Amino acid sequence: MGLGARLAALLALLALGAWDPAAATAREDTFSALTSVARALAPERRLLGTLRRYLRWEEARLRDLTRFYDKVLSLHEDATIPVVNPLLAFTLIKRLQSDWRNVVHSLEATENIRALKDGYEKVEQDLPAFEDLEGAARALMRLQDVYMLNVKGLAQGVFQRVTGSSITYLYSPRQLFPLTADDCFHVGKVAYDMGDYYHAIPWLEEAVSLFRTSYGEWKTEDEASLDDALDYLAFACFQAGNVSCALSLSREFLHYNPDNKRMARNVLKYERLLAENTHQTTAETVIQRPNVPHLQTRDTYEGLCQTLGSQPTHYQNPSLYCSYETNSSPYLLIQPARKEVIHLRPFVALYHDFVSDAEAQKIRELAEPWLQRSVVASGEKQLPVEYRISKSAWLKDTVDPMLGTLDHRIAALTGLDMQPPYAEYLQVVNYGIGGHYEPHFDHATSPSSPLYRMKSGNRVATFMIYLSEVEAGGATAFIYANFSVPVVKNAALFWWNLHRSGEGDGDTLHAGCPVLVGDKWVANKWIHEYGQEFRRPCSTNPQD
Repeated sequence: MGLGARLAALLALLALGAWDPAAATAREDTFSALTSVARALAPERRLLGTLRRYLRWEEARLRDLTRFYDKVLSLHEDATIPVVNPLLAFTLIKRLQSDWRNVVHSLEATENIRALKDGYEKVEQDLPAFEDLEGAARALMRLQDVYMLNVKGLAQGVFQRVTGSSITYLYSPRQLFPLTADDCFHVGKVAYDMGDYYHAIPWLEEAVSLFRTSYGEWKTEDEASLDDALDYLAFACFQAGNVSCALSLSREFLHYNPDNKRMARNVLKYERLLAENTHQTTAETVIQRPNVPHLQTRDTYEGLCQTLGSQPTHYQNPSLYCSYETNSSPYLLIQPARKEVIHLRPFVALYHDFVSDAEAQKIRELAEPWLQRSVVASGEKQLPVEYRISKSAWLKDTVDPMLGTLDHRIAALTGLDMQPPYAEYLQVVNYGIGGHYEPHFDHATSPSSPLYRMKSGNRVATFMIYLSEVEAGGATAFIYANFSVPVVKNAALFWWNLHRSGEGDGDTLHAGCPVLVGDKWVANKWIHEYGQEFRRPCSTNPQD
């Protein structure tokens, strides 16, 4: 085994052996916000520095060992060594009694490894936890589903949708970042451990394919091997009902590892099952995608996300329009807002360039130190959930004068009262790997909702500001209204959550589509009913 192989094996052992569940619980959810993922680059840079020093020390040690080897070898190149020379005889005895012992028991290698371990342990608490690896793997599966991405393409670093013979490229990166066999194995194993064979099988198939092409090569940073991938894939196929596939893969496993008794028993089991049910040898097994009980609108939601942001145009609906908006406010007379009416029922408007680049950056900087995993209301509690992957922070308008200015601008544009408790503090959100928020209402749909603790009624309106741009994905999809709005940097999206009667508007069911590529930041300002009585008068007409 070469130096690089031994070194990578050591790092792998350190990573596996040092995992501490208590420490992992204390770590933040790295995968749930891109800004947290970016921060993970810093400890890896420190690890690279530690590894670079270790390599230098080991190279110096190996150079010295090579010198000793060459010196002794030169004495043996002559078959007739003149041991009659007392000086040569002395050095031979000294080497065998002293020099070789010093070489074999040298502490230099141990000291070098200890320094490497110390360097790793210093940054260990800053490293992502195992839960982050699981979360990142589930994110890839989510993107695979929502955007109908081809697994083989993803493994090659390409974002493509394959439907029959048609290939659609959703995003073309400037630089490809292909996945290794071990990368694909980890994604497949996460799905396998959840009993999700729909996702496990294509990822494990790709892992097997990549391991086959590099069979005989050993990358010590890899946790898995071809044997592991074949083992998991065979059982996943069996669990999915494809006994013929399971048998073929198990036989291949035994070709590489003929002494494995467990796999030999599996082969006999699969052969017996196929003999008893001959139709299984030709039957094509169709694996159903796992059901998501809480998501009743999955097809519509994913269809809107796949458009990557589409909405009716003025030419399709003449009632839609663009205008310079002042809302009769002196605040907007000099610089009116650029308003684009996106939809009428529900009323949704997009205000272009609502904030400047500097303001958007300032808001992100103010929020970043306070970001925590986003939660959703569950009865009277608020909990982190898989269907909302992001981190968020709340900013009071007293944190910075610019936030007060922003409140005045929103108030001028909407005509609503932004003062607490009539409006909530600004919520800033950073989405994670494949970050999303599945279909939901912004307004409370239950009397026990934590929203009512403010004693200011329900959320009457939403004002959402896009603080960044993304390269692909991340659109805001309105499910029942059947349209989606792409991320437009510095623009703000406004809609009414309640009818004038106070009833929730069911057509405002909306979602944040998974971010395919990019770092999505938004800021939400939620305005409540109380305080708006004379600004948005009530009506008994259920359509208002």
